[in-house]
Amino acid sequence: MELVLATRNPDKLREIRLGLAGLPLTLRSASEIPGVPDVEEDGASYLENATKKALALARATGQWALGDDTGLEVESLGGQPGLYSARYAGVSVSYADNRRLVLQRLAGRPKAERAARFVCVMVVARPDGGIYSAEGVADGYITEQETGAQGFGYDAIFWVPTAGRTYAELTLEQKQAISHRGHALRQIRNYLERALKTKTAAVAGQGRTWW
Repeated sequence: MELVLATRNPDKLREIRLGLAGLPLTLRSASEIPGVPDVEEDGASYLENATKKALALARATGQWALGDDTGLEVESLGGQPGLYSARYAGVSVSYADNRRLVLQRLAGRPKAERAARFVCVMVVARPDGGIYSAEGVADGYITEQETGAQGFGYDAIFWVPTAGRTYAELTLEQKQAISHRGHALRQIRNYLERALKTKTAAVAGQGRTWW
């Protein structure tokens, strides 16, 4: 079975591929498929954006597709960057630009005002419009300066109490075990495992299935 990954972000793709490794799936990113449309993330929620991307890819390719939307929410900033996490400092900015803006807006604030969380919503969509969604959340704090050289995005300023380190100080496997995307991916993986078993059973018995 083929699963199309709606994201073109190589860092996200690396984490998704790790989370789904070992499943009997052929994973292809949107960037590997000519003519696949770019989808504007203009929804009012992570779920809307993830669903929009997944459905667009599923219908364009005739394959199952996985879409996601992720955001960093800082409590004292009213939930910002939130839906605009990827473009918080502007369009076509770097990861560093976004991190710098968050740190600037929290400059001088105590730890109590640096509470934050990462939210990741993933959606698997079928060409017929059926969807399955999962959400992963990770709580933490924004550091006063960047720490660590691993990861991407806001990882170097997101400190996780359970790990005692920032995401950027963890290996990919360590991060995946506790991260927002890791939590969502485990739910998606369980769903896909059940779906694959249903398909296998239907083919063996020549029965009908929703697949």
